Amino acid sequence: MIGKRVLNILLLFLVWNVSAQQKINVEANLDAKEDFVFIRQEIVFHNTSDESLKEIFLFDWNNSFSSKTTPLAKRFAENFSSGFHFEKDDDRGRTDIHTIVSENNELTWDRPDAADIIRVVLPQDLLPNQEISLFLNYTIKIPDAKFTRFGVTKNKDYYLKHWLILPAVFDGKWKVFSNKNIDDPFILPSEFDVRFTIPEEYRLTSDLNISNKTTSGTSVTYYLQGKKRSDLTLYIEKENTFQSFKSNRITFSTNLNNPRLSGPLRGIFIERILQFLEEKLGPYPFEKMVVSDQEYRRQPVYGLNLLPSFISPFPDGFEYDLEQLKSITKQYLQNSLILDPRKDYWLRDALQIYLMMLYVETYYPDTKLAGSLSEWWLLQWSHASTLDFNDQYEFLYMNMARNNLQQPLITERDSLLKFNLNIANAYFGALGFNYLAEYIGRESLESAIKNFFEENKLQLTNPSELEDRVKSIALKESEWFFRDYAHLKKPIDFEIKQVKEKGDSLHLTLINRYGQKLPVSVFGLNGRNVVSKTWTQPFDSITTITIPSENVTRVALNYNGTVPEINKRNNFRRVKTFLNKPFQPRLFRDIEDPKYNQLFFIPVFEYNLYDGLSLGVDIHNKNLLPKNLEYSIHPFYGLRSKTMVGGGNIIYNHFPDEGKLFSVRYGFSGKYFSYNYDLFYKRFSPFMTLTFRPSDLRQNERQYISLRTVNVHRDRSENVEVRYPNYDVFNFQYVYSDQNLIDYWRTAVDYQISSRFSKLSFQLEYRKLFLNNRQLNLRFFGGVFLFNDTRRGDNFFSFALDRPSDYMFDYKYYGRSETEGLFSQQLIIAEGGFKSKLEPAFANSWMTTVNASTNIWRWVFLYGDAGLVHNRNHSTQAVFDSGIRLSLVADYFELYFPLYSSLGFEPSLPNYEQQIRFIITLSPETLFKLFTRRWY
Repeated sequence: MIGKRVLNILLLFLVWNVSAQQKINVEANLDAKEDFVFIRQEIVFHNTSDESLKEIFLFDWNNSFSSKTTPLAKRFAENFSSGFHFEKDDDRGRTDIHTIVSENNELTWDRPDAADIIRVVLPQDLLPNQEISLFLNYTIKIPDAKFTRFGVTKNKDYYLKHWLILPAVFDGKWKVFSNKNIDDPFILPSEFDVRFTIPEEYRLTSDLNISNKTTSGTSVTYYLQGKKRSDLTLYIEKENTFQSFKSNRITFSTNLNNPRLSGPLRGIFIERILQFLEEKLGPYPFEKMVVSDQEYRRQPVYGLNLLPSFISPFPDGFEYDLEQLKSITKQYLQNSLILDPRKDYWLRDALQIYLMMLYVETYYPDTKLAGSLSEWWLLQWSHASTLDFNDQYEFLYMNMARNNLQQPLITERDSLLKFNLNIANAYFGALGFNYLAEYIGRESLESAIKNFFEENKLQLTNPSELEDRVKSIALKESEWFFRDYAHLKKPIDFEIKQVKEKGDSLHLTLINRYGQKLPVSVFGLNGRNVVSKTWTQPFDSITTITIPSENVTRVALNYNGTVPEINKRNNFRRVKTFLNKPFQPRLFRDIEDPKYNQLFFIPVFEYNLYDGLSLGVDIHNKNLLPKNLEYSIHPFYGLRSKTMVGGGNIIYNHFPDEGKLFSVRYGFSGKYFSYNYDLFYKRFSPFMTLTFRPSDLRQNERQYISLRTVNVHRDRSENVEVRYPNYDVFNFQYVYSDQNLIDYWRTAVDYQISSRFSKLSFQLEYRKLFLNNRQLNLRFFGGVFLFNDTRRGDNFFSFALDRPSDYMFDYKYYGRSETEGLFSQQLIIAEGGFKSKLEPAFANSWMTTVNASTNIWRWVFLYGDAGLVHNRNHSTQAVFDSGIRLSLVADYFELYFPLYSSLGFEPSLPNYEQQIRFIITLSPETLFKLFTRRWY
């Protein structure tokens, strides 16, 4: 009798779950001339909570394109993506809501929090277990596809994603949030019934079932149905680019293509992937799957996406196989596992990459990271050529960890840096699963993952459910992965502190340097042969372990690299000899090999007018990932000066564990180059820089405190007067910056003191990009000498109006001593920041200037400068200039054409071409920052 009652309760529960499924009924009509979709929609909303609801929140993510101030627009700006801001209003999307009705009563609605969130006020409280039908009549303007790859294309194809208004989740509070181009609406599985009418020349592709298709005049209506679906993505094309494959499992459609592969061969790869995922996870719960090139391009297989189409260093079909693998795995997990997409997304991302790693191990076990390129004689010598394809995941994660930019796996999705969002966190999660598999046994973990998938698919779940499955199967402790690894704010680093030999055993003292409770593997080695392998219990500080000493000449932690440690160079210890790792010289920069102390030799070149083209070599210990201690020596031979020149530095980077102090950088640098024809300078500078960064790494706010001493020794000459050949300057500088696309702030306070002078200066820069695309740039500079004992008439240490003398040799002048000719026209915006060459050109007492510019068309600006210059024993003088600025790449490549200044109308003056100024940046490191700022 009790069993029968339990069965009845379970049946009632199942019936309730089926009946409580939300229903979305849609009638839509596409206007392909104006890019509108006219929609009549019914939302049957069930209150599955135990609270009464006075209002319902809806996602309206199509309206996130409606203006330059939406959360989506702000996210584009944060990522320095300017295309959306400068686009025409007609190319942005929007939603025009005409009515929202329930039971013939028009309901009150608003957008209280953001443009893409709707709050509907209910006519009466919606009690638990009750439902309400909302009838919406609205029109959407489809956005241009260039923003997110979804929308309307130049060819007038339509790729619709997040286009419908859909209800949010309520679980005690509303889980509703704005579109930030990270593809994470929180929608419970719903029943969709859609009638979509399109012009007859179009074809529609969807992963919902097409139950019918009718033609009326010049239109075609598709009838689509789907149960327990959380999304409705449609592909509407004039020429159908999708190819369908039928398998025993599902009907599969894709426009992700590879022209080098035949259709049957592509089908074989797809069938193999589906079979692999079914073995690892269980059956896919739907009859159809659509994988699109548009979806793949949003998150490609990084590395493969950088290869030109004519280069294929991998086995035939490998690239296509991996591209489909990533796309299919994403669809498999995203459509099956219902997780909080802002909070628990990491589990799905980590599983996706972990399954990719298993697939490569299964079908491409010998494939190298560089493919067949690893066999080229230019690469054979490198450690990179020995790395397997799966080694890339740790390498790319380490790019963030070594830069102190790691964010815990549990960080909310919209708070992640772009690199962590798209790459590093998913890779770190997958590496964690591999780490856990090595510790508890791969079969145990894979069995737990499969059980978790089969028991939780198509219902709301969370990572604790997987944790329970792992605990029930694993014979070893596994809590450390879900409680410590997933919450890591700092990287992992184990170290062998001490090795003692006692009898037939080795006693090892191990340190966990960052305090997380994690296990590590201990290897006994003889040469390259593994004699023994042991796992420690999870520990968070210090532990000791004993291993047999027989035939062991060296011990190593994490020898097989399973644990994603930030520093593996301290993982080796010889039992008897002092030198733990030999030196290894390498030509060109390489990926780090922790078994050696590596030294790199890289051919480099420099250029300035006096040394000419300088050819040399950079000798350093810097591999492709940053490290704490870095040193570099770069000797050059100047082809014009016919002299050895160059420089060097040694730098130590320290990253504090807590607080706003992000990093401390200590170092010493020196260089020796020409500063004039046959005249050389030596510059030595010890320095320390403190960097402060908010705990929210997405904020671009930075603060810097810099302390340094600059010691300069310059050659004397009979032909060129050098009044101050040798001098020392102590420099303190504080910088605050908050650099964004819309609002740019930078302030700097600079104090310098030497035996001959002391001066203080302040600089403020502000840039504003207005909604009408007008850009305003303002800069203020003020500087004053606290004392100045330099000779009268000498301006070497003075404030400069347009061209600083750069006595501390900070700026990249190509002809620093030139007073006429092309090289004298190089402009560096510093101190006065003027563009015209005016008198007085220097100030030995005080100076204030204001620089301003605004655009008149795209990258064409009007600029103007005004200032007051005061010299000792002279009255204060006012100066000004104005002209045209061509900002081809802001701060990197610009031209300035003076028009009117204190000299008068400059184009009418003699030798006007010599008054044109230019900014040009040739440093690869500086240019690299231009492309990486949107990722970090």
